[in-house]
Amino acid sequence: MPGRPSSNKGWLAHYRELIGAWTRRGASRHDAEDAAQDVVANMLRNGDAAVLDPKAYLYGASQNRLNGEFRRQSRHEQVSLDELPDAEHPVQSDPESAIRASQLVDALKTALADLPLKCQQVFLWNKLEGYTQAEIAQKLGLTQSTVEKHMRRALAHIHDRLQDHAPH
Repeated sequence: MPGRPSSNKGWLAHYRELIGAWTRRGASRHDAEDAAQDVVANMLRNGDAAVLDPKAYLYGASQNRLNGEFRRQSRHEQVSLDELPDAEHPVQSDPESAIRASQLVDALKTALADLPLKCQQVFLWNKLEGYTQAEIAQKLGLTQSTVEKHMRRALAHIHDRLQDHAPH
């Protein structure tokens, strides 16, 4: 009776090997696991019956996912605050700056909490994590136009809610 391939012939047999290969190639173990899990979840969601060679599919799709992650991370140059020149340092030296910063963070958290969960996810993944709207659409299983709608709604809402915190 034909059934699903046993795990030693399917994608699961290649999972550890895949993680090890990407880790040896320089990807962090965390990123390699994320990429593999995303690919496997996508395979399971879409049905893996059409995948003729699970190993080749896993390697290729994971490579694409890792390349996307690398591009996303490289878009945001990370510089320690200690390494910034004084003129570019975002911290102000007046005594009230810490209070204003804390109030702004609280207002942003409140504004985000007022939004539906999907709007929050779209905003945070795009603005803080650096994912493109297309990547977010894929991760959430939404159309790109729906992601754009959520982003517009989140930006408009946050803009309205943070007006009192804008410099005068």
